[in-house]
Amino acid sequence: MAGNCNANPCDLSRDVCQLKELVTTQGKQIGQLVRHMKTGCKKPSKESTLKGLNPCIKCLQPDVLYHLGIDTATTNFPKTFGDVRFVCMGGTAGRMERFAYRIMKEIGLKLNPATTLRNMAEDGHRFALYKVGPVLCASHGMGCPSVSILLHELIKMMHHAKCQDPVFIRIGTCGGIGIEPGTVCITSEALDSMLNPYYEIIVQGKVVQHSSKLDQCLINELLSLANPCEDDFDTVVGKTVCTNDFYETQTRLDGAFCDYTNQSKTAYLQGLQNHGVINFDMESTAFAALTSRANIRSAVVSIAVINRMEGDQVISSPQSLSEWEKRPQELVSRYIRKVMLGPDDDSDTDDQPDSNPCIGE
Repeated sequence: MAGNCNANPCDLSRDVCQLKELVTTQGKQIGQLVRHMKTGCKKPSKESTLKGLNPCIKCLQPDVLYHLGIDTATTNFPKTFGDVRFVCMGGTAGRMERFAYRIMKEIGLKLNPATTLRNMAEDGHRFALYKVGPVLCASHGMGCPSVSILLHELIKMMHHAKCQDPVFIRIGTCGGIGIEPGTVCITSEALDSMLNPYYEIIVQGKVVQHSSKLDQCLINELLSLANPCEDDFDTVVGKTVCTNDFYETQTRLDGAFCDYTNQSKTAYLQGLQNHGVINFDMESTAFAALTSRANIRSAVVSIAVINRMEGDQVISSPQSLSEWEKRPQELVSRYIRKVMLGPDDDSDTDDQPDSNPCIGE
């Protein structure tokens, strides 16, 4: 007690103010999360908001999502997936498992210490699928064929679950063009290797083209959450060229085959850069086209692991690659947190938690 007598009144006042501010902020966040959970407990609408889907789906009794190892006969889709608002996809199972644990912490959910997240697609033996509240985290493998298979089944899942306005975001890696490794890239437009803004497939022997349009409002929302003054990384927006392979179609010199020169490679990359292209990937056109066809808002956020203007092989250390992987996840986490909990400076006064939340109902 004697020590308190010598305390500086200004310091005590400051500490009290900081404590009050912390309690108020936490109270708002808890209240917002509880309201979201109560909304998720409401009876779902009769239909999902997805559009343009296969009319034959209603005849599939049951509908087997073969590559996910899930079907409508053994799984209650509205009960299991009806509250999904965000579907986040990435190439590898490990990356998406790590993101699932990250987003669980971001939105304030906790597991029993003795349990771990379950891969809900384990029986399919191809993809990984983790559900964290309203966030579904899925691995899609590499390339348009793989991501399109997963999207067909995830889109049908959202349809059967009667999901309302789900947002799909691909969190990936890419080869930067004229940008430094470690830069976060938001795709403004997904182009094929001929710089056309569509995804081309062959159906019954005929070439079919679907627009690879991404949601510009979502792109702007994500960019607005980048913080140049505090982030230790840059975030840029630009066009992405989606290729059919990793080597020749990305004009690398280090593949098993190469029928072009270093000079022609440099000229090609400079031409892409002049066209507003900032990176290569292998999934964006299929991802953009399938989500757009289903009336789903979508975006692609990637981390550049190399500047292709300076080389072809990814030589960054595993430690750097692991650290860079977190950067697009950070941006997407900010978006999900803002949508669910509101902005950090939200001044609403009606934010205290209700006394009867529907947790566990």
